[in-house]
Amino acid sequence: MTTLRLPPGPSVPWPLQAAYALTRPRRGVQRIRAKYGTAFTVQTPVFGKAVVLSDPAEIKQLFQAGADVVDNVEPNLGRVLGPGSMFALAGAEHHKQRKLLVPPFHGRRLAAYEKIMAAATAREFATWPEGREFATLPSMMRITLDIILRAVFGAEGAEFDRLRDLLPRWVKLGSQLAVLPVPQLDWGRWSPWGRFRIMRREYDAIVERLITKAEREGHLDDREDILALMLQARYDDGTPMRHRDVADQLLTLLTAGHETTATTLAWTIERLRRHPAVLQALSDEEDAGGKALREATIVEVQRTRPVIDVVGRTIKAEGYRLGRWTLPEGMVVLVSIALLHEDPQLFPDPQTFDPHRFATAKPNLYHWVPFGGGSRRCLGAAFANMEMNVVLRTLVRDFDLAATTAPGEAPHSRGIANAPGKGGLAVVRRRSTDPASPASAAAAGAG
Repeated sequence: MTTLRLPPGPSVPWPLQAAYALTRPRRGVQRIRAKYGTAFTVQTPVFGKAVVLSDPAEIKQLFQAGADVVDNVEPNLGRVLGPGSMFALAGAEHHKQRKLLVPPFHGRRLAAYEKIMAAATAREFATWPEGREFATLPSMMRITLDIILRAVFGAEGAEFDRLRDLLPRWVKLGSQLAVLPVPQLDWGRWSPWGRFRIMRREYDAIVERLITKAEREGHLDDREDILALMLQARYDDGTPMRHRDVADQLLTLLTAGHETTATTLAWTIERLRRHPAVLQALSDEEDAGGKALREATIVEVQRTRPVIDVVGRTIKAEGYRLGRWTLPEGMVVLVSIALLHEDPQLFPDPQTFDPHRFATAKPNLYHWVPFGGGSRRCLGAAFANMEMNVVLRTLVRDFDLAATTAPGEAPHSRGIANAPGKGGLAVVRRRSTDPASPASAAAAGAG
């Protein structure tokens, strides 16, 4: 018989551990790590008893393990996104679906979305007020939703308008319900889950209309949106995706590319206002036509302000040896993104916001994990990074962002994502439109 060996952890009663995890999530794991080291066992409010990792070697082993050894954590977002979602699928089914969805997020297909991103950003930025403080998170939410509806759903007209109204409410409620148990009784529209299911039925009807319209009009090869690509895709046996699975996967892509991306952009505003030297360097780089520091800034924001706390897996093999530990079948293992990103052995002076640390080197994908890792790394990571790059490029090119000496905004949990508590406050002024100015010349070149 295999001798199990779990990391040590707090011995206080589990209700107290769960309450502490809910009320002091970041501070709690930092204190536990300080006492027990880079791996510890805790009781969590969502997953129950779980092992928390922040050692990069053990995280690498976990991410590289096959689906027969470790797989999807339960419960997960599949409860709100649907059984056909990438979050809900496991093993061979997950691999089959992932193989089908990889092509839209690479190469020529990915590049085709940049114009959509730039146009959505320009439309929203045209509404920004000058000279007074405002929260940027709602604005970033509208930008990323617009991009998703056009580039992923291929929505236009009445369907676009209805989804733009419906999905923000659905995402907000779903983010909250994703971390709560599913009730056994359905109280209909009088309960959060009942309202959620009503909105889901409306969403399914809209997507069915989009699919019907696309199939009726034909010419799917001429379309760039991901819905059209899904309708053309075929599994190895030649069968197409079911419409229900298409709807679930569209929601998955919405969830992965909307709220989290918008939240990171709001954090970018929050960080840059408190680091005027970085802001000036970005402005100078943009005027010179560069991009290295801009891309590094996005990486550093994701390191210092990750919007998701953990990445989870479940052990499928009995007595699995993971680094220093031997874990039982069914054990939940959580990678603490915050602890990993704040490790001074990996990132010297980790509390300092310093994009230059990534200006000449790509991050190690087992040290920097805002998109997860292994076979479950976010499919839309490149899409999200392009979104953020386009938005930040437009911001630096078109606006002067006022610095501030105000304290940093504290994280506020929106259920799934941790957003800046005041919404990423900004004060902006439009840059000169003089054709002779360096900024105008750079903008003309970008067009």
